[in-house]
Amino acid sequence: MANPTNLDEALKLHFGFDKFKGNQEEIINALLSGHDVFVLMPTGGGKSLCYQLPSLLMEGTAIVVSPLIALMKNQVDAMRNFSEDNGVAHFLNSSLNRAAIDQVKNDIVSGKTKLLYVAPESLTKEENIEFLKSVKISFYAIDEAHCISEWGHDFRPEYRRIRPIINEIGTRPVIALTATATPKVQHDIQKNLMMIDAKVFKSSFNRDNLYYEIRPKTANIDKEIIRYIKSNEGKSGIIYCLSRKKVEELTEMLLVNDIKARAYHAGMDSATRSANQDAFLLEEIDVIVATIAFGMGIDKPDVRFVIHYDMPKSLEGYYQETGRSGRDGGEGQCITFYSAKDLHKMEKFIQGKPVAEQEIGRQLLIETASYAESSVCRRKTLLHYFGEEYNEDNCGNCDNCLNPKKKVEAKEELSAIIEIITVLKEKFKADHIIDVALGKTTANVKSYGQDELEQFGCLTGSDERLLNAVIRQAIIAGYIQRDIENYGLLKVTPAGNEFVKKPKSFKVVEDTDFSEEEEEIPVKGGGTCAVDPELYSILKDLRKKVAKRHNIPPYVIFQDPSLEAMATTYPVNMEELANITGVGQGKAKRYGEEFLKVIKLHVEENEIERPEDLRVRSVPNKSKLKIAIIQGIDRKIALDELAASKDLDFMELLDEIDAIVYSGTKINIDYFINQVIDNDIQNELIDYFRESEKGDVETAMQELGNDYSEEEIRLVRIKFLSEYSN
Repeated sequence: MANPTNLDEALKLHFGFDKFKGNQEEIINALLSGHDVFVLMPTGGGKSLCYQLPSLLMEGTAIVVSPLIALMKNQVDAMRNFSEDNGVAHFLNSSLNRAAIDQVKNDIVSGKTKLLYVAPESLTKEENIEFLKSVKISFYAIDEAHCISEWGHDFRPEYRRIRPIINEIGTRPVIALTATATPKVQHDIQKNLMMIDAKVFKSSFNRDNLYYEIRPKTANIDKEIIRYIKSNEGKSGIIYCLSRKKVEELTEMLLVNDIKARAYHAGMDSATRSANQDAFLLEEIDVIVATIAFGMGIDKPDVRFVIHYDMPKSLEGYYQETGRSGRDGGEGQCITFYSAKDLHKMEKFIQGKPVAEQEIGRQLLIETASYAESSVCRRKTLLHYFGEEYNEDNCGNCDNCLNPKKKVEAKEELSAIIEIITVLKEKFKADHIIDVALGKTTANVKSYGQDELEQFGCLTGSDERLLNAVIRQAIIAGYIQRDIENYGLLKVTPAGNEFVKKPKSFKVVEDTDFSEEEEEIPVKGGGTCAVDPELYSILKDLRKKVAKRHNIPPYVIFQDPSLEAMATTYPVNMEELANITGVGQGKAKRYGEEFLKVIKLHVEENEIERPEDLRVRSVPNKSKLKIAIIQGIDRKIALDELAASKDLDFMELLDEIDAIVYSGTKINIDYFINQVIDNDIQNELIDYFRESEKGDVETAMQELGNDYSEEEIRLVRIKFLSEYSN
């Protein structure tokens, strides 16, 4: 094979492409010239080629540091497809046996291997360091380089050790590549790899073809997802969940609804995981349900939708995961279900970590909440986060731009906010600034004596959500900046100082309200989002009658989401009714007959057809975890010990017990409650739940004030529901 005389010929010869994408050619030339290179290129921009082609043109072997075994295998297979010799690319990691490792080393020594993929852990092994010292290395490529930074969404401590090992093996040019990095993360990467003077190449983060949408996370999320997938039949999609448990549950739910899906998470054995990944790549299945472990470097160009069941922990993670859709430039729908409650849970998970890590985690969560709740163009907010300005007023391809909200004048509010930041010497975060503006005498405000300031309460009566929107949009407009280095303290920019001297119109759109009430069924025009508001109303009346007869509150019979599901899927037999969320076999037998009679009559009188696709099937509740919890309670194991044995925190265990009780199973936790809660408190709380209209924990905590802890309220509520409804 003749040697190509220029890069275009080399590109055509080795990869079959006629031209380079974006700034690939400049990046490759910089590396060939011996420079260190930093590449910031969004998913689908062609990062891999930036080190693959130079490795074929330079003398020696290129070392590619990569974080995932699945990713290495994928990349090596791709390289071998372009070459006549399988020895052209290898990986070295813990999955190889001794014979395979010897084969890899022989191919490198003989000069066959141009690319060697290694995990950072493999790079640190003494025998590998000694071997690589004897090899001619062309350059080092650090893929997924954001893993170096504590501010990156996927920090790996072992990535911090790469530079000392490079120095030990032998210094050669370094190319660091990532699809997602804020200016802070970029600086971290360059500093840690000692490549501050590197040639930097940044591609635009804007992906015009991706549609971004945030939806409120309601009780009907599974149903919504199933309907969405059914309406996009045959299209490839990824659904991301934060927990392995949710991945398993949702996959099972999709399968019983005839959707070709498989699960993928780090807790599965590697053979199953690889088989599921391959099934997705080979289009044997349509949907993969995964934790964030899936997708790094997965080269599938026609993923048509990415659904986030849970909002990711950071915008970097969100950007990278959504970026796996529409890599071919075609349709890419990015739909995320958001609840403020989820972020509060995540905040609890970071407690107990070192203080610096907690602060970083909180900052990333604040940015994520800002993005989700904002009514500003999603594209504008996202690009601003990555240090890129987007000057269009309407991108035409996100939920906020397609359904714009009315703008309100906020000139006075912004002037006041800037003034407060200045008076407080730029030493506080947004929530504290808002407390001062609204005149809230919090412990923090009082301890600094800020309730004595002239500016204290200058915006009393304003809506807190509006002030949050003003701050968020002022940051995008360049009047204020959030100092990431200092835990997100607000600083005033020169433009902000100018604004205070000469205020001008500053219109904002109010943030979307994703408060906890969104967890309830959203009401539309006095009805509900049930398909059949008339039936929903009839069922509510029936529930009231049944509750009166049994002398218990209506919510104890069936909660609103269960009635809403009945008014959507029209169950007409016990099996269908038992499959509805929050019903289960126990409640179906106890109360179901009357409800089924009413539904059947309504279906007949109104000649309603029950199409198969409307009846979202639920998975029968055979969860091993739930069975183990019931058995543990039967054996009177203390609930805190039971939680620890199942690797749950106490509140997660109570969530599981809640679900067990709501599905109609009677349990007795008196043995535990009697030890930890006084009889008087138990009686007071039971009286409260007997009188309560809604019976939910959030309302109880608001109405009961600080007299009872959340644990006490939840434990007694479980006792009450089990005794009175099952």
